[in-house]
Amino acid sequence: MIKLYNTKTRRKEVFEPLDANNVRMYVCGPTVYDRAHLGNARPVIVFDVLYRLLRHVYGPDHLTYVRNFTDVDDKINDEALRRKTAGAAGTLVELIRERTEETISWYHADMDAIGALRPDKEPRATEYIDEMKTMIGELVQKEFAYVVPATIGHNSRAMYVYLDSTRVPSHAFLSVDSFQNEDVGYQYGELSGRSVDDMIVGSRSEIGEGKRNPMDSVLWKPSTIEQPGWKSDWGFGRPGWHIECSAMSRMILGKTFDIHGGGLDLLFPHHENEVAQCRACDGPEASARYWMHNEMLQVEGKKMSKSLGNFFTVRDLLDSQHDGSAIRLLMMSTHYRKPMDWTEEKYARFRNELFIWDIATANVEPGPIPTEIIEAISDDINTPEAITVLRSLKKAGDKGGLLAAMNFLGLKSMTLQNILTTDETTKIIVESLLVERKTARQEGNWSRSDQIRDKLLSAGIHIQDTELGTVWGKSAAFNFAKLEA
Repeated sequence: MIKLYNTKTRRKEVFEPLDANNVRMYVCGPTVYDRAHLGNARPVIVFDVLYRLLRHVYGPDHLTYVRNFTDVDDKINDEALRRKTAGAAGTLVELIRERTEETISWYHADMDAIGALRPDKEPRATEYIDEMKTMIGELVQKEFAYVVPATIGHNSRAMYVYLDSTRVPSHAFLSVDSFQNEDVGYQYGELSGRSVDDMIVGSRSEIGEGKRNPMDSVLWKPSTIEQPGWKSDWGFGRPGWHIECSAMSRMILGKTFDIHGGGLDLLFPHHENEVAQCRACDGPEASARYWMHNEMLQVEGKKMSKSLGNFFTVRDLLDSQHDGSAIRLLMMSTHYRKPMDWTEEKYARFRNELFIWDIATANVEPGPIPTEIIEAISDDINTPEAITVLRSLKKAGDKGGLLAAMNFLGLKSMTLQNILTTDETTKIIVESLLVERKTARQEGNWSRSDQIRDKLLSAGIHIQDTELGTVWGKSAAFNFAKLEA
């Protein structure tokens, strides 16, 4: 029995797919203008673990996991314009295409390195422009959206592309007020649970000409001659962000599907608008039945920010010799619905623990996946509990079960497999235990601290606490087998 926390209902529910032979999940993917930062990796790992569980329970042939690439966006346009201004050859549209292709390849390489399986489908927004235009047309026809011709001024009509006299460059907006009618079957703000004032604040950053309500979101916007654009009933232009996922999920997975996931930062306005658009077009049951959101990531107790100097990408970590599987393990150590704090001390502890598991399972054939692992992940993706199970398997000497569990969770590191010397292994094990001892002492767990000290001594490792930290060395009585145990 799989239980998942449903944002829509604010409670944990038993997962019952619409069709067990066709389980469908959609997760919002990246806007491809730059490298994925560490926070971007968290939803990838969370929903990769869920994907692995669903494949195990329902079979890989009965599951469709979709994660999109947003490859039409003003951030991409701005990055291409920056490169053009810096002297890069090619038109703006050519530079946009070059950048999106490059960024998608980076994303694949980085997510592969942290053990994420590729989704079954990875649609690009630019491949579904016709479906977006169709959906916008339905919203306008049903009066859930309105059209405003582009005004003369800073963004004057002269800057926009006129393809014929009947297609004036225009903005199309989703009308929030149109959802006040009870017959619609959806109250705007229902998914996110926000007040009107909160939603207004969250919407102000989205600029558009002629909005009737500050919460109204852009469905279509005019393009200049240099910007990417497509012919439409509202002139030459491009889609707004929120309509993209609505149209792609509808086309690929159907009007109603099982799971929609993403980071909590997408809950409003992105996911709120997705639901509203789908319900307006296809009725009260449209879009996902289970909505899931992971909490945000912090670095050393602070929000990750370039201004604070604690902003880094997944590639930054990988290039500085951080192990991809250890990054994954650290991410999994905090439940996905709780804020996660990345620290280098935590990373070192989990890296060492993972490497010890790698050493223990070298040249071992995997056994069946332990039931306890499946049960942990089935309980709302409880990865911290799964890590507790891994430790129990290591302690019990169940190497085949440990390897099977690690493989299932995508945790098998290739960094040290079969290449470490005894001295290198000794160093990893001792330093891992010393990190645990330090944590125990900080928490006042003196019995655990003394236990680690005594076990090290029995294996022939002597330690000494100094003002500069704990130092250690091997005595003549050193016994590697005892240390490994």
